[in-house]
Amino acid sequence: MAVVAKQKLSKTRNIGIIAHIDAGKTTVTERILYYTGKVHKMGEVHDGEATMDWMLEEKERGITITSAVTSCLWKGHNINIIDTPGHVDFTIEVERSLRVLDGAIGVFCAVGGVEPQSETVWHQADRYRVPKIAFVNKMDRLGADFFRVVEMIKERLGAKPLILQLPWGAESNFQGVIDLIKMKAIVWEDETLGAHYEEVPIPSDLEEEAVKYRDQLLETLADKDDHIMEKYLGEEEISAEELHRAIRRATINLELVPLLCGAALRNKGIQPLIDAIVSYLPSPLDIPPIVGEVPNSDKKEPREPDPKGPFSALVFKVMLDQGRKMTYLRIYSGKVQVGAQVYNPRKNVREKLARLLRMHSNKRERINEAGAGDIVAAMGLKEASTGDTLCTEGKPILFEPIQFTDPVISMAVEPKKVQDHDRLIDALDKLADEDPTFQHKIDEETGQIVISGMGELHLEIIMGRVRREFSIDTNQGKPQVVYRETISELAHHEEIFQREIGGQQHYAGVLLEVRPLPRGTGNRFLDRCESPELTDIFLEAIQQGVSEAQNAGVIMGYPMLDVETVLRDIKIKETFSDEMAFRVAATMAYKNACEKASPILLEPIMEAEILVPEEFMGEVISDLNSRQGKIENIAKKGPVQVITASVPLSKMFGYSTTLRSLTQGRGTFTMHFTHYDKVD
Repeated sequence: MAVVAKQKLSKTRNIGIIAHIDAGKTTVTERILYYTGKVHKMGEVHDGEATMDWMLEEKERGITITSAVTSCLWKGHNINIIDTPGHVDFTIEVERSLRVLDGAIGVFCAVGGVEPQSETVWHQADRYRVPKIAFVNKMDRLGADFFRVVEMIKERLGAKPLILQLPWGAESNFQGVIDLIKMKAIVWEDETLGAHYEEVPIPSDLEEEAVKYRDQLLETLADKDDHIMEKYLGEEEISAEELHRAIRRATINLELVPLLCGAALRNKGIQPLIDAIVSYLPSPLDIPPIVGEVPNSDKKEPREPDPKGPFSALVFKVMLDQGRKMTYLRIYSGKVQVGAQVYNPRKNVREKLARLLRMHSNKRERINEAGAGDIVAAMGLKEASTGDTLCTEGKPILFEPIQFTDPVISMAVEPKKVQDHDRLIDALDKLADEDPTFQHKIDEETGQIVISGMGELHLEIIMGRVRREFSIDTNQGKPQVVYRETISELAHHEEIFQREIGGQQHYAGVLLEVRPLPRGTGNRFLDRCESPELTDIFLEAIQQGVSEAQNAGVIMGYPMLDVETVLRDIKIKETFSDEMAFRVAATMAYKNACEKASPILLEPIMEAEILVPEEFMGEVISDLNSRQGKIENIAKKGPVQVITASVPLSKMFGYSTTLRSLTQGRGTFTMHFTHYDKVD
């Protein structure tokens, strides 16, 4: 790899900002863009002017809905940033962003601490082995408690925070931070909107605490780094440069999480955070090369982040831009130019890149080429969808696709004007291309269009976009829960399929056994047939038949879940048995076996976290009980009580209105899907 390319890559950071709703992610991103000179005016979320919240729905609601991509420069480093949503209905945006990022910043509210969605996104990042920095925001807010957040990060996230800064004051007395590496206090100037700051000696009343935590910092690093250990035991001076190197190594190896603090809205604490991104989070060269499958073979192959290597990229997001499809790519190896032909091995198609764009939220800058480590958008790719791999046809590779969560809520929609029916289907197709957690279908029995998504807000925003972007007015039914079906007993069934079709006899016999599996296990197929007549082709046809039957259960036609299917025996007639007969026999055997196995209906269960002032606790708990909620925990968090409960989704429609009226508008709640369970 050429030295110049290597230098460019070593100075690239692909990072995401992840957190619970309202922790201040977008505000932190706005400050980073302002101090790096990318924007010349700070947009505020509460004014609807945040650069990264550019959709009309985001401006109106003051929340992030879609992950926005931007890039900025800091001390010779190029930082690509993805600002992700915090609302549980949009976790797909976090999932697909984390899949292509090299590092992440977890933002935590100093008052709220580690909230449910923070936990979800943190564990998503753990799953992708993404190194992280933690930033405790809102230190100026009433009830801010830095050390309580540190304890919550240890307990709830199982992370090992490495405290690099202490807050200087809290709530209205928050003045700045104490840097434990330089052993200096940092204060920001209000007149320059925090653009200027200076290092001053640590105030005498904080010196003892600073020495204590500096010693803890050195002790923790000595455990992870032999060089620091030697110097620490020998009581030698350890330079800031040596500490930076040790912290960087431990962060990239997922051993420690550097922890900083500040108050983004008051413009305090952001520049040291940008320094930490550059100092501690990995470049594309610091993480193991991505590994993919070579199509049509069992071979796996790594792709080094080398601009001179064969081109490969992952499509992680598709968006509609004034009716045209814009595709976001993370390039892992090689280079690509405008006008180049790329190959999509998953769909076996060739496509041409009409334009390449470097994105800044919804603004764009045309570029002629992009290389390894870049996150860019492309126009002209008609076939590519989220999770697809793009590569050169001569050196094909297939990266693991992105995993999506199944929708849990659905509702019927219809256009107000009959002539808009086809336009509505077309609009929903385009929106489903963008968002894989949104699905739609025409119900065969009723002829209605049924849309499904991750929550009421998700579907509300989708229908808002249909009205705004496609000018289609619709009527909507009440949201419906997406159920699942399973069985509760073991059962066998033998199905003999014997029929004449088109003048030819077809015959197959299949004996299946079905048994229930523990909740959350998923479906499983086992071959326990000892017949020598079972060929690979027939086995595949039987599996296909079972798989098709699992899509529609025997009670109400919902998909089957947590069922183990065992193939016990087959019957065959030499000239009459074929794949089609076995597929049909397997489908019928599965359905009949499930009917004998006491089928039951499963419903989605949500974990809700409700924050209520103490005086309204009784009313809120009795309301949850009436909704079949099971109270799991009640904890005090500053002036409010936090109730954690698991509740069937079917009982939570319209809950936000009820909670507001029960608590005089002071209660808030979040909920996320946890599992399916038996309908009571």
